[in-house]
Amino acid sequence: MAPIAPKTAAAIPAVFFLATILAFLSVEADEVSPVTLAFYNLKNYLAMERRLDGEVVPDAPKPESEVQAVIEGLTSIRPDILGVCEMGDETFLTDLQGRLKAAGIELPHTELVRDSAGWDRNIALLSRFPIAARHSRDDYTYELAGKKHALQRGVLDVNLKISPQYHLRCIVLHLKSKREVPEGDETLMRLNEARLARRHIDGILGEEPDSNLLVIGDFNDLRPEAPIKTLQGGFGGNGYLSALGLTDPYGFRWTHHWSFADSYSRFDYALVSAGLEKEILRETCRIHHWENWDKASDHRPLVVTLVPKDR
Repeated sequence: MAPIAPKTAAAIPAVFFLATILAFLSVEADEVSPVTLAFYNLKNYLAMERRLDGEVVPDAPKPESEVQAVIEGLTSIRPDILGVCEMGDETFLTDLQGRLKAAGIELPHTELVRDSAGWDRNIALLSRFPIAARHSRDDYTYELAGKKHALQRGVLDVNLKISPQYHLRCIVLHLKSKREVPEGDETLMRLNEARLARRHIDGILGEEPDSNLLVIGDFNDLRPEAPIKTLQGGFGGNGYLSALGLTDPYGFRWTHHWSFADSYSRFDYALVSAGLEKEILRETCRIHHWENWDKASDHRPLVVTLVPKDR
């Protein structure tokens, strides 16, 4: 009878090779591509009265030079998900969507929440990923000095299906500006809007404490002020949202420049839930800066990257 040792010896490398291939394929299957999300205050990407060439023009769109600068900045970011504020109606949302598509950025899924004050400075979201559920609200109100006020820009709230295994709950906000208005004290109005938004957030985390929740937007206030603290919740408590400490390439943290006063402030924030925090790729999150940022808007975009896999 012929010895069988040579056959056994030959089979061992083959078995080892097959096991290596299967392990490699398993690792490859587990790997997921990072997702890039951006938020940007577009500065009046809408029709409004503007002074053009020395003349006042009613219902003029955002100047083409400014729009081109916006597209330039967003093209360099290449977001998979884009939250924006100061967006006009559906016509302007479609315009932005089409320009991005022409630049190779396809974001076919959208959500738009209309401004209740009638200024048409809306909040919107565009996404490469399908929207699994819509929870946006435009009917929240509060009382101030005996008068009822609306949370003017509402709460944009969608559940995005990044993959069959991973969903991202994304909220976009634009709180009351620092502009004084006859309707009430702008500081108290902003605080009350933050309280309503936080109540909405508490409802989400009450039902799903481990939710992958991102709250992003223009909150129009500084980090130590009450509206920001209200949105974050009690430090160390259940439902606390951590603020990502984003910087630009030079180490600066400002997101808004008020040219009249020549002041620089951090008004735009990205807040993350405990369930999402470990998935954030902090080394690539940033405040995006490019040469023509000031031609596009008085704000700079926030960029958040994450690995869409629960950790």
